[in-house]
Amino acid sequence: MLKGVKELLRSHGKPPREVYFDSENSGWVPPEVVEAMLPYFNKIGYGHPSITNKPGWEAYEALFEASSYIARTINADSPTRLTFTHSGTEANNLAVMGAALARGRGRIVVSAVEHLSVMFPAEHLARNGFKLVKIPVDGEGFIDLDKLSDLVTKDTVLVSIMSVNHEIGTVEPVREAVEIVRDKAPDVLVHTDAADAYGRIPLDVKRLDVDLLTISSHKIHGPRGVGVLYIKEGVKLEKILFGQLSTQELWPGVENVPLIMGFKRAAELAFKEFEENVAKMRRLRDMLIDGVLEKVQHTLLNGPRGDRRSPDNVNISFLYCEGEAITVELSLRGIYVSSGSACTSRILEPSHVLLAIGRQYEEAHGSILFKITRYHTEDDIKYTLDNLPKAIERLRSISPIKPGSDG
Repeated sequence: MLKGVKELLRSHGKPPREVYFDSENSGWVPPEVVEAMLPYFNKIGYGHPSITNKPGWEAYEALFEASSYIARTINADSPTRLTFTHSGTEANNLAVMGAALARGRGRIVVSAVEHLSVMFPAEHLARNGFKLVKIPVDGEGFIDLDKLSDLVTKDTVLVSIMSVNHEIGTVEPVREAVEIVRDKAPDVLVHTDAADAYGRIPLDVKRLDVDLLTISSHKIHGPRGVGVLYIKEGVKLEKILFGQLSTQELWPGVENVPLIMGFKRAAELAFKEFEENVAKMRRLRDMLIDGVLEKVQHTLLNGPRGDRRSPDNVNISFLYCEGEAITVELSLRGIYVSSGSACTSRILEPSHVLLAIGRQYEEAHGSILFKITRYHTEDDIKYTLDNLPKAIERLRSISPIKPGSDG
């Protein structure tokens, strides 16, 4: 199948314009970020940060510089509160597995719409003696705070609620959730996966009062291969990875200094003129949402509107179409999107997030995720709104399922 798709795309040649909307899953890295990484491959800081030779000290100083800056962006007290991993997935696994194993047997509470890198380790723990319960969400993806209060018990060891949903952009009430947890069981550890919030909404670990927080480099146009777990002072995690010790107690191995410095530079760019960038993304987001819903019939917006939605997220279900077919059809026109989440699309399973908010299987299968960035322009949105209706119309014309049919 993949070979056939590749040949189809090649046969159509280069489209008149290319618009990349898939930065949720991966994306291009700005030249400034690439330039920031290059010296650390072969000029400075190419040594092991734990070794006391000149290249090693340079690497250590680079790590301290990067962690100090990134810590300030989330209002963490000290760079020592950050643990660098090789992805957001690894950081989430360390948070969930490390917290649960450090506390022993007990209950784990997660939202029903968590990223799979939170959901899967929680389910693994549930197969090995822990109890897992999921907080239900409403039709826009917001957690049920009353139900959360019921689910947190004295034997709860961890609660994990993401800051922004990676698929439908819902900005979860994390602070309110933490207050409920602290009131019910003050010793319970609270984790938030903030990978899709970082660089889009303000994050302050002190205001949120979380114990653990995850962010990821590639979500802000940094290089792939770097994640960060913030760990509040006094919080103890069990190691889940073993090997030669590095400068980090919980994550052994040689730190990838070039990529970490790339993450730092990407963060600097993301937080430069932060308010202006967010306002631009929000304006383009609404322009795309309003345009699609106006121009294309039989569509459903997944997630909320306005300030309760992440400024970069547009997720729409196109009825009577299949999501993978839409991604290919739009690719022929130079518009690059994803169907559902990259974690599930290859196995053609409907998104657990969309099912949790009440979408039917056929509605979930026709969902398309567009991610807006500060690099997009109004012309990109106009080009998309000119071509998207034509793409959907063509696919519906050859679909065996039509509006009004019995299925």
